[in-house]
Amino acid sequence: MPATPSVKIGPLKQNEIQEADRIVRLAFGTFLGVPDPLAFMGDRHFMAPRWRSPHVKVVAARLDGRLIGSNVATRWGSFGFFGPLTVLPEYWDRGVAQRLLEATMTIFDRWGVRHTGLFTFAHSAKHVGLYQKFGYWPRYLTAIMTRAPQPQPAPPALLSSLTGPRRRQAMEACAKLTHKIDNGLDLAGEIRAALSQRTGDVVLTHTRGSLDAFAVCLTGPGSEGGEKTCYVKFGAARGGAGAGDRFDRLLDACDAFASSRGAAIEAGVNLAREDAYRRMRARGYRTAMQGVAMHRPHAAGFNHPGTYVIDDWR
Repeated sequence: MPATPSVKIGPLKQNEIQEADRIVRLAFGTFLGVPDPLAFMGDRHFMAPRWRSPHVKVVAARLDGRLIGSNVATRWGSFGFFGPLTVLPEYWDRGVAQRLLEATMTIFDRWGVRHTGLFTFAHSAKHVGLYQKFGYWPRYLTAIMTRAPQPQPAPPALLSSLTGPRRRQAMEACAKLTHKIDNGLDLAGEIRAALSQRTGDVVLTHTRGSLDAFAVCLTGPGSEGGEKTCYVKFGAARGGAGAGDRFDRLLDACDAFASSRGAAIEAGVNLAREDAYRRMRARGYRTAMQGVAMHRPHAAGFNHPGTYVIDDWR
């Protein structure tokens, strides 16, 4: 079909969030062949909590004032990723996604991030080809894994239980941990959003007072996990000797948190992080779906065997 040059690109407005959410469900549900496309994702919400987050920008495509698509750009310090990028099915293959991507690249340039990425369908030559036009290169698969949590003997330490200087110190420790994984990687925005919006919490593990690992776990009404799922948006264990054991203890803490909320766990891991993936498999995680991580530039970033990180860039 011909391109649609009259499409206008700009920030998503607050009164468009509900329609943007509907388009996300309809687009993905249609592409994946879900019998009722609007039932895709159930009670999970990716658009509203991200739109309200200062470290996120959402761009919208409109035709004659009607919202027909959107894309979400997220910044984790020196790293950025985008998605979900969705367009109403009747406007597929008309250049709308490219217009949204052009605006997204401008956001990344303005942020000055040095590495960006995305998660897409590995089997779709159309999706992979589109993103290659913007300098992205497919690397390893990312597995979206699920698990029914096992109750743990002790409740996990949570960032929400800390206040004042103790909370600030804990957040600084999280940033120090991620900086060592990849220079400039910082989850402060994600952490603040989860706590301020009450869409989740941050699980912490320590040894003799030093932070070993943390995980941003999203669950509850209006969250990215919804009421039935504890979605581990990001998790990381301190590297070096003993990193695998620290990662195992983080998985235990995520189990404890999810179990306390009566939710199943969903967590993504890039297969370049080989030992992390194998440890999750050994603990009963099973792959529900998988996609390919595409990078710009064509470099590993923090997707390599020495990292113990949970995320999926959706």
